[in-house]
Amino acid sequence: MTSYQFIWFLLIGVLFSGFFFLEGFDFGIGMSVRFFAKNRAERDTVIQTIGPHWDGNEVWLITAGGAMFASFPMWYASLFSGYYLVLFLILVALIFRGVSFEFRANMQTDTWRNFWEWASSIGSFCAAFLFGMMFTSMIQGVPIDKNGDIFGSFTTYVNWFSIVGGVAVSLLCFIHGLNFLRLKTSGELRERAEKWSKVLYPVLLAGEVVFVILLYLTTDFFTRKPMSTWGILIALVIFTLAAWWGAQSSHDWTSFIASGLSLISVVVLIFNGLFPRVMIATNNANSILIKNASSSPYTLHLMTILTFTILPIVLIYFIWSYWVFYKRIKSPKQVAE
Repeated sequence: MTSYQFIWFLLIGVLFSGFFFLEGFDFGIGMSVRFFAKNRAERDTVIQTIGPHWDGNEVWLITAGGAMFASFPMWYASLFSGYYLVLFLILVALIFRGVSFEFRANMQTDTWRNFWEWASSIGSFCAAFLFGMMFTSMIQGVPIDKNGDIFGSFTTYVNWFSIVGGVAVSLLCFIHGLNFLRLKTSGELRERAEKWSKVLYPVLLAGEVVFVILLYLTTDFFTRKPMSTWGILIALVIFTLAAWWGAQSSHDWTSFIASGLSLISVVVLIFNGLFPRVMIATNNANSILIKNASSSPYTLHLMTILTFTILPIVLIYFIWSYWVFYKRIKSPKQVAE
C-alpha cells in the first residue's frame, strides 16, 4: 500500500465524517418538522434553522462519492452496484426531503403543506436509516466473487444487525438535530428540545449496547483489531454521556459537539474495521483491498495536489456561512410577544 492510497482512504473517511456531522443534524431537523414541532409557526422556525445550510451540507456526500469514484474505482463499482437498490432509495429520500422545503413554502393549502412536511420528516428518517443499514450490513461481510461483484440476497442487506444500525444512526441524527435546535432557538422550542434529549439519551445508550453486542457477533472487528475497536467504542459511549450531561446541565454547545463526535465515531469505527480492505467478503480471499482497488499513482498524486489546494477555500466558506447565520431564532411565542 502506498502513502497516496492510505491518504485517500483516510480522506474519504474524513468526507463521510463531515457529511454525518453536518447532514446529521439536517436529518434530525427534518424529522423534527412533524415529529417535534407542534404547529405551523413552530415548523416554520424549525425549518428556518437549517435554511441557509442544508443544501451545502449535502455537498460532503457528493464529494465523498466523487472521491471514491476517482481514487478507488473498484470500491465504487462494487459498492454502488451491489447496493444499487439501497442507494436508489436513499436518493429518492434525499430528493423528497430537498424539494419538500421549497414546495412547502409555496403551497397555498394546508393539505399540500402537510404533505410536504411529512415528506421532509419521512425522507430525512429514511435517508438516515438506510445509510445506517447500508454501512452496518457492509461490514458484516457480503458475498463477493473474484471480480468484485456482489451477489447478495434480501438478508444480506436486511438483518438484525443492519436494522439496529439503521435505527441507531437515525436516533443519533434525531438527537443531533435536537441539539442543533437548542443552539439555534430560544424559548419554548429550545426547552422542549432539551427535555426530549434528556429522555432519548438513555434509549440511545441502550441501543449502543445492543449494537456493540451484534458488532461482536457478526463482524471480525474484535478479532482483527480488538484494541482500536474497543477504544473507538469507549469514545462513542463517552461522547454520548458528555452530550447527555450537556442536556442535563443546559450546556448546548457541549451536547451539540459531543453528539456530532458520536456520529463521527461510528464512521471511524467502520473505516478502522475495514482497513486495509474497502469491501469485506464472506469469503475473505475475495475481500477487496485498498492496494488493489485504487487508481494509478499519477491520478492519486494529481488529485492530492488539487484537493489540498482547493480544500482550504471550501472550509473557509463553510466556516464563514455558519458564522454569518450564528444567531438564535426566537420561538413563535417570543416573536408574538
